[in-house]
Order: sequence, then structure tokens, then C-alpha cells
Amino acid sequence: MTASMTILDGGMGRELLRIGAPFRQPEWSALALLEGPDFVRQVHDAYIAAGADLITTNSYALVPFHLGEERFKARGQAMATLAGRLGRDAIAASLAPEKVRLAGSLPPPFGSYRPDLFNAAEASRILDPLVAGLAPFVDVWLAETQGSIQEARAVKAALGKVPARPFWLSFTLDSADPAAVAAGTRAAALCSGESITDAASAALELGVDALLFNCSHVDVMEAAVREAVAACAAVPVDQRPRIGVYANAFTPHYHQQDANEGYSALRDDLNPSEYLGFACKWRAAGASIIGGCCGIGPGHIAALAASLRTGH
Repeated sequence: MTASMTILDGGMGRELLRIGAPFRQPEWSALALLEGPDFVRQVHDAYIAAGADLITTNSYALVPFHLGEERFKARGQAMATLAGRLGRDAIAASLAPEKVRLAGSLPPPFGSYRPDLFNAAEASRILDPLVAGLAPFVDVWLAETQGSIQEARAVKAALGKVPARPFWLSFTLDSADPAAVAAGTRAAALCSGESITDAASAALELGVDALLFNCSHVDVMEAAVREAVAACAAVPVDQRPRIGVYANAFTPHYHQQDANEGYSALRDDLNPSEYLGFACKWRAAGASIIGGCCGIGPGHIAALAASLRTGH
């Protein structure tokens, strides 16, 4: 067993869709909190049963981009509280609650894969209610699918208003040409175009406990992990952030064009065994936190838990 390996859960939104929960755009995964919170609990339970060491609150879509301004103002913080409670209750009801942690999901406030929409003056208005609603429940803060360094800085600022907890920062990558990144003819980069080295430097400056890459094509992740590991190599071992990956199952495409409008197409060949093959490469490159994002479900997580913990 790799002593430091942590298994994350998989995607929430697509799993809600798969099991028949209330689900549509623009609300995305937030609709289940409004109309069917038991479905959210069902997803959490499934990931814990699959072997996840950490599950993530269903708070990713609790932003005006998905809820609309009026509903966000009226219900955003209460919905974040519900998301936190559902996660905490799932852990409490599990067979080994002391072994599972809850991550509070903090999304990019203005839309996934759209760092060009970021508005620093407005970020705290959106992030603060989420932080306040989740704070009583979470063990770890997870800023996920961050498309730029400035998005990450905004989350860190919002977290300064609550008692400190471990801070995990996860960037999403440019997946426009994953084959070129995998072949080494194009460098891995954030959606903003910023380099992995610059992102790692920012993560070190922000004092993160873990630096991850998520909701990107499986083929771009290994290069990002290797560059992040290299960028952190000069830091004393006991001060280095852990490195992690949780990829999506999307077919290669330009996220910015359609991912916030409809349902991005999923690959039909990324079964649990195939995904595990990629995960083994990420582990070999230096990742010690591995899970899944959109389209990666409990079966994939079960395969990771069964294999990565034994070192196979």
C-alpha cells in the first residue's frame, strides 16, 4: 500500500443525472438540492461504499451563473449549508466515519473554464456565502476547477474569514489538444494559458496543503503532475503540497465553447479499468491524491481504491 495515497470521490453532476435525480441546465447539480436532496445523499453513500477517503460537497453549482442572481441571494448560503449537512450525514452513517473526510467545494464564481469572465470586485460577494454555509461541516476546503491564478487567490481571500482548515487547490487545464500534450509537443497549461510552473508557484505562495488538477482530459494530466512535482522540488519535503488528479470523461473539445450551456459528450471507452491505467501513470509521476470528476462514477472509484491502495 502507498501510505500517503488518498482516494477521492467521482463526479456529482453526471452521477445525479445517471440515477434519475432532478437535473437540467442552468441549475446543473444544484437542482437536486432544491428538488431531491435524497439523491445527493445517495451519491455520497455510493462513493463512500466504493472506497473514497474523501467526499466533496454538492456546492459546485451554487453560484449566480447556475442559480440566477435572485435565487442565489435568497437561498445560496442555505443551500450551501444543506450541501454540507448532506455530506456530513453520509459520513456519519458510514461503516467507518472516522476514515472519511468532507471537502467543501468552492467553484470558480463566474463559470467553469471561463477565467476571462472573472471579476475580482464581485468574487467575494459570491464566495463568502458558500464559505459561511459550508464552514460548520467541512474538514478540507477544495477550490476546484480554478481556471486561473487570480481565481485561486480570490478563494484564498474568502477563506481568511473562517477558522483555518487544510486548503486544497485544484486547477483545470486547457484540453484543446490533449494528444499534443501527451506527446510532449505542447505544454500543459491552465485554461487561462498560465503555465503549470506559475500555478505551482502561486500555490506555494498561498500555502496550499495539496495542489491538484481536475475536470480536464485524462491525457493532459500526467504532464501537469510532472511539471508540478518539478516546480515544488526545491521546497523542503515536509513543506511540499501533495499533488493530485481527478480527471473528467469528456471527449476532447474546447470547454469554453459549450460546457456551460449543455451536456458535454462523454467518452464511451473510459471504463474503470481504462481509467485506472491512467491513474497508475499519475501515481508514478508523483500524484498521491486521485479520484474522478465529471463522468467518473462509483465503479471507477472502486477500481482506484482496490488497486492504488495495494500498489498494483
